[in-house]
This record gives sequence, C-alpha cells and structure tokens, in this order.
Amino acid sequence: MKHTSPPTDKERWLSVVTVSAAQFIVIANGAILNVALPSAQADLHISDGGRQWVLTAYTLIFGGLLLLGGRLGDLFGRKRVFLIGLIGFAAASAIGGLAPGAGVLLAARALQGVFGALLAPAVLSLISLAFPAGKERAKAFGLFAAITTSGSALGLLLGGLLTQYVSWRWALLVSVPLSLLPVFGGIAFVRDDSRPDGTTRLDLPGAVLATLGLASLVYGFSLAQSHGWGDRVTLATFTASVLLLVSFVVLQARRRAPLLPLRLLTDRNRVGAYLSAALALFSLYGVSLFLTFYLQAVKGYSPALTGVAFLPLVTAQAFGAAWLGSRLLTRIRPGTIMAGGYLGAALSALLLLLLDADSPFSPLLLIAQIGFGLFLGVALMPATTLATHGVGPDDAGVASAMINISQQVGGSIGTALLNTLATSATAGYLVSHGSAFHEAALVHGYRLAYVWAAGALFAAALVAGVLINLSAPGRRTLATAEPAREKSAV
Repeated sequence: MKHTSPPTDKERWLSVVTVSAAQFIVIANGAILNVALPSAQADLHISDGGRQWVLTAYTLIFGGLLLLGGRLGDLFGRKRVFLIGLIGFAAASAIGGLAPGAGVLLAARALQGVFGALLAPAVLSLISLAFPAGKERAKAFGLFAAITTSGSALGLLLGGLLTQYVSWRWALLVSVPLSLLPVFGGIAFVRDDSRPDGTTRLDLPGAVLATLGLASLVYGFSLAQSHGWGDRVTLATFTASVLLLVSFVVLQARRRAPLLPLRLLTDRNRVGAYLSAALALFSLYGVSLFLTFYLQAVKGYSPALTGVAFLPLVTAQAFGAAWLGSRLLTRIRPGTIMAGGYLGAALSALLLLLLDADSPFSPLLLIAQIGFGLFLGVALMPATTLATHGVGPDDAGVASAMINISQQVGGSIGTALLNTLATSATAGYLVSHGSAFHEAALVHGYRLAYVWAAGALFAAALVAGVLINLSAPGRRTLATAEPAREKSAV
C-alpha cells in the first residue's frame, strides 16, 4: 500500500502497537515452547540430545542472522522485511505445530530463527524512525517495552495452559492466529519512508563471517551448558567464533559499504546501552530460569501455576518501562536512570538469597519479583531508545540489530554460565550433606546464581554511569532534542 501523505498521530501509535505485538509473539513463542517441550519430546520420541537441539536450532540461527536481518531492512525496506519476517515466522510455527517427527520440528525451529532475525531489528528501527525525537519517542519505546516484556511471563502461562489442557502442538500453532492482527496492522498502519537503493550491494563476505561468528558464539555457550567450559569442542567453538568475528571487524573496516558500519560503535552512549543491556539480560535470563526451577522442582508448582507466579515480575517490568521509565526519561539523564534502575534490580535479586525450600510465595518472593521487574523495566527502557539514538535512517536496522545481539548474547551467557555454577554448587552440597538434603542442595545452587545475577547488574550500573553522558533536561537530551544524525556511507 503506497502512502503519499505523512502519517497521522493515530497511525503512528497504531504502528507502534502493531510492531510491538509482532515482537511479543516471537518472545512469547520461546517461553511457550520451553513449557511444552517435555510433552513434545514424549509425543515425537525425541532423544534428550534432540530435545536440546529443538531449542538450540532456533537460538543459533536467530543469533547468527540478526546483523544480516538488520542490514536487509536498511537496504530493501523495513516494512517489507518486517512483514516477510512476521508471515514467515507464523508459517514456520504452523509447520512445527503440525510436525510428524523430530526432523520436521527441528527444521521448523530453524525457520523460526531465520524469520525472527528479519523481524526483530525491523521492529525497533520502525519505531525509531516513526518517533525520531521528543517526549513521544520515550512514550513510544515505553509502550513497546510494556507489550514485549510481558511476552515471557504470558508465554509461560499460555504454554502451561495449552500443554496441560489442549496439546503441546498449540504451543506453536497459536502463533498463527496471533499473527493475523499485526499482519493486517502492518499493511494498514506501518510506514517506511526509506527508499531502498537497488544499486547498493549487500556485503556478502561480511554477512557470512558475522553469521558464522555469532552462531558459533551462541553455540559455544550452549555447549558450555551441556558439556562444560573446559570441553575441547566447547573451547574450539569459542576459538572459531573469536577468529571469525575478528576477521569480520577487519573486513568491515576496509569496505566502503559494510554490513556493520564501525562508526556505530564509536558513540559511547550506544556502546553503554549495548553493554549494559547484555549484562541486564544475563541477569534476567538467570533469575527467570532459576525461579522457574525453584517453583517447579522445589515448591512443586505446575507449569500453568508457574506462569501465574511470574505475573508480578512481568507486570512490574511493564509498568516500570511504559509508565515510570518513559516519564523519568523526559526529566533525568538517561545514564542516571539506568544506573539507578540496575542497582535497584541488583538489590532485589539479592533478596532472593533469603528464600529457602519452605518459604511462602508472599511476602519475600513477591516483593523481590516486583522490585526486580520494576527497576529492570525502568533501566532497559532508555537502553532500548539509546540503541538507535543519533543513527541515520540508512543504519537504523543494523543499529537495532546490535541491541538484539547484545541481549541474545547476554542471555546465552547467563543461561550457560549460571546453570553451570548452580549445578556444581548443588552437587558439592549433596556430597557434603548427603542425598537426603536434595531440595536444600537445589536452593543452595540457586543462591549462587542469584549472587552472580546481582553482580552482573552492579556491573551494568557501572557501565551506564561511566559511558552514558547525555545531558540533563534543558539542554540536548535523548527525549527532547532532535538527534544529530550520523552521515551514512551506504
């Protein structure tokens, strides 16, 4: 649909809801499948190794292709890439839901990764271009955060209900009807004023190096979780990743039209946003993982009840991002907001150390969840807006991909490292206390993970405080000033 007039305010806000809903589907799908996977494994006779690949196939492809997906949107139009990614993701979900065997399910998960990598960077760049500056930009990213942050918790709830009362297949099939609204909304309301340049060639060597390097990095963390950090294959995978990514950076410095313009990494505010977001997701993935284990393995919650138990965290996170964070961003330096939010989340994570095997849900766990979600939402909201701050339209997609990559890598490291640490601590506790103290041993391992999660958040606060130096209101700020756009070389 060709638009000749500028979008109305109503169309711009409907476009934010549309693209946020699409991102919600991608996030929720991952959480839903985590709950449904044991049932799928039994139904399709998948081995334990194959079960891990159902998860890894997606994360490998998604993480590896994010940078390429962002650049494709810059070159060929973000709305076009957004719709292709959304429709393709829904189709891949349908294939997975109807899979007759493990092979088809694995292929469907890989396809989900391909189309998810097209979709995710396009979402952020479309919001950034629709609201380039002003208080409305903060509100738009707050609305995006409110919708998307609910994806994991509502995905756990929906996955538990569908698996328990319908079928695990609907954990994947549900993405098809959920995608209808954002598809039609994308066609009707989403604008993309960029003019794809057919003369610009895609940096294919750079795309190959970036995809293989990022996929190897994500796979290395997956291997570390299952085989250990000292395993030869794990170390070889990390070595290959380093060599590939170093070669990629060298190549990008020499190309006239690079896949990743290195100037995007010379701005201290964007680098601070990327690093702090990676550390925050390290913590979020770890806390969510071990709270899930605690509720199900120690407290005996069902999958559906576990999803309900996470609602305080996700509600607080959505409120922190959509209402509190967006309002603070128009009044206070973003670095101050982020540092304070990360510190508050770190202290909330440390409250989890007080949990033991027979602790009631309220008040301790309830207060810790609300504090963790609220402060993390406040901090991540400006981090997301900083990802594309001051970036020219030609580079909006790849800048958006970088914040997604930061979160993906941070989450992967958190899952692998904290799981290894917690498992080792649990095993050591059982050796010294005996098998009769199984639940206490689990809680002991979880506590170590919470300490590391809090440490990552303290580090995120330090990064935000040191690197992010945008000025306070009354001068040029993230929320109220028109950013100085970088000249694109594309």
